[in-house]
Amino acid sequence: MLVRNVSPEDIEEVLELIKGLAIYENEPEAVTNTAAKLHDDLFTHKYCEAFVAEKDKAIIGFALYYTSYSTWKGPCIYLEDLYIMPEHRNAGVGGQLFDAVVAKARERKATRMDWQVLDWNESAIQFYKKKTATFEGGWLNGRLFFPENE
Repeated sequence: MLVRNVSPEDIEEVLELIKGLAIYENEPEAVTNTAAKLHDDLFTHKYCEAFVAEKDKAIIGFALYYTSYSTWKGPCIYLEDLYIMPEHRNAGVGGQLFDAVVAKARERKATRMDWQVLDWNESAIQFYKKKTATFEGGWLNGRLFFPENE
């Protein structure tokens, strides 16, 4: 198994994994992204970056992240999504992808790394706790949607 930077040739497989994540989170209809847009966002606009886990020349997982900024602390890394195909879970793939993002955060001298996890996803919560993550209470997530830009 190899963890590496995403390449343009990986986009279709990564989009399929994104759809798999949406199914896992009980929102299969929520994915409106396309391969062309994902390609542009990763490689033309560079809004985000990703690592992929590859086994036997197939993409079996991904971690997508981007730089965010804390007015109190400075630059941060935000882990948007980490997903492993179900048949490859519990084999260390998620840990290697997570560690790759942590290494990138350290390399860029980020002051912290943030992400969200659904409160019902106990296996993910336990995974992050093993990585010595802390979970903060008292914050509500705010969000605006701009469907005209999808």
